[in-house]
Amino acid sequence: MLAEKALELVREQHRCTDGALAPFNEDGIRQVLEEMRALFEQNQRDTTATVSGEVGLFSSIQLRHTALERNKRCVLAYLNNRLEHIKRMRWEFGSVLPADLRYNLCEQEVQWFNSYNRMLANYMRAIGDTGGVDLTQDMKPPKSLYVEVRCVADHGEFETQDGDLIVLKKNSQHFLLRSECEHLIRQGVLEHIVHRM
Repeated sequence: MLAEKALELVREQHRCTDGALAPFNEDGIRQVLEEMRALFEQNQRDTTATVSGEVGLFSSIQLRHTALERNKRCVLAYLNNRLEHIKRMRWEFGSVLPADLRYNLCEQEVQWFNSYNRMLANYMRAIGDTGGVDLTQDMKPPKSLYVEVRCVADHGEFETQDGDLIVLKKNSQHFLLRSECEHLIRQGVLEHIVHRM
């Protein structure tokens, strides 16, 4: 069926609702592009035949052209959705993606992530009077400057802004500045301990 493979790409992306990014479907993209090339070549032949005087091919040309447009929209929607997801991951996880998420990206998406990362870092350095502002630091407005955190995995030594060295061992608890540990919380090294009253 025409444009079915392209629609499957969109469905595949739509099924990833839990925030995870499915591996890049290079095979699916290749199949859609091959179908588009075949449709284009058929349209070229029929258009040439129509110009030379053959009648009755206009409907099939128009049908294939519509399928080409649908394939193009589906592939662009698939790629755009992935890029938007990668952009959100940069804000969520910071400048270094976890290995399991990075594994799902194709080479061009990794290059795009690195480029976006550089542009964002340059922009953050350029704003503010004191040499920059970290826009990714507080994704939600903080209620306090210090937070209590528990180490989820062994991380090693961590140097605070005032020069103290803290050893982050699994199950150890610390009281740290939110600005210092926010990126480690997002990476899953630390978890914020919330005391319910």
